[in-house]
Amino acid sequence: MARERTGVARREFLAGTAALGAGALLSRRETEAQMSSPTAHRIDVHHHHTPPPYVAALTAKNIPGPVRDWTPDKSIADMDKAGVATALTSITTPALRFLDEAGARKLARECNEYTAKLVTDSRGRFGMFAAMPMPHVEGTLQEIAYALDTLKADGIGLLTSYGDKWLGDPAFAPVMDELNRRKAVVYTHPTTANCCANLMPDVPESIIEWGTDTTRTIASLVFSGTAARCQDMKVIFSHGGGTMPFLTERFVRLPLSNKNLAARVPNGVEHELKRFYYDTAQASHPMALASLTKLVPVSQIVFGTDFPYRTAADHVKGLTAYGFSVSDLARIDRENAAGLMPRLKA
Repeated sequence: MARERTGVARREFLAGTAALGAGALLSRRETEAQMSSPTAHRIDVHHHHTPPPYVAALTAKNIPGPVRDWTPDKSIADMDKAGVATALTSITTPALRFLDEAGARKLARECNEYTAKLVTDSRGRFGMFAAMPMPHVEGTLQEIAYALDTLKADGIGLLTSYGDKWLGDPAFAPVMDELNRRKAVVYTHPTTANCCANLMPDVPESIIEWGTDTTRTIASLVFSGTAARCQDMKVIFSHGGGTMPFLTERFVRLPLSNKNLAARVPNGVEHELKRFYYDTAQASHPMALASLTKLVPVSQIVFGTDFPYRTAADHVKGLTAYGFSVSDLARIDRENAAGLMPRLKA
């Protein structure tokens, strides 16, 4: 671990600069030049890392899934190939769900302290969505305070569900209210709920269930009234919002058929859906983008890559090929995320 930190600390990093130009669509030549340019400007909000304490805990419990051989240098190499200035790190599923409360609290603190040091040493190349000991509410409230006040994390990382509870569940109301009070950025990553593991042979949960779990937690936040109550909490949903954009009409019509829900969405369902943020990780293709961009303005879309499971270059290529204008790409690539997290504007 010391060698990893030292290697990061000694690198000379380029400061991110905003993408220039507006109005016209990118030509192929402009696209190739942008991707190969040494000037990095993009902000990746969906970039996974596995801190050494997390690797040790996964190994000790024989938990499959997250990559074991991540290093800061591997992240930076991928970022440099695609003009990514800063990557907001997060721990992917199963996060800390496999530990008891004491173990989850301890590991969250160790991972967050490691990541805070990584952010400092990297001279701007990394940011931090802090890991939380959810579903343990009291421990999570304490870690929110430590992460934001002491470690100066850019935001808080949560899974879409914990066992059989999604983020709008009343059990998690104290967490949502505290994040709202702090006007925090909340990055969410899908996982497998208790209901839906091993449903189909040869089709892992990541193929169908994760996009669906993102949709479930959006529904949970909206129809519980949490979204309306927590207007100052800024939530990023992974993978273009999962299956939600396709299901928007059903979301909008639900309070019409169930009058009891109407009071929980006083501003309307679409108001809540349109103010959330959605990242482009594994959604930088026309099928996902066509639906998402019909629902939300470009101001609500942020660049994400799902590294190390996909590359940043994959997503630059997909977004450029979709036909966004230069000005819209600049917003997706950097400006929207920088607006959410002003530290990254520099």
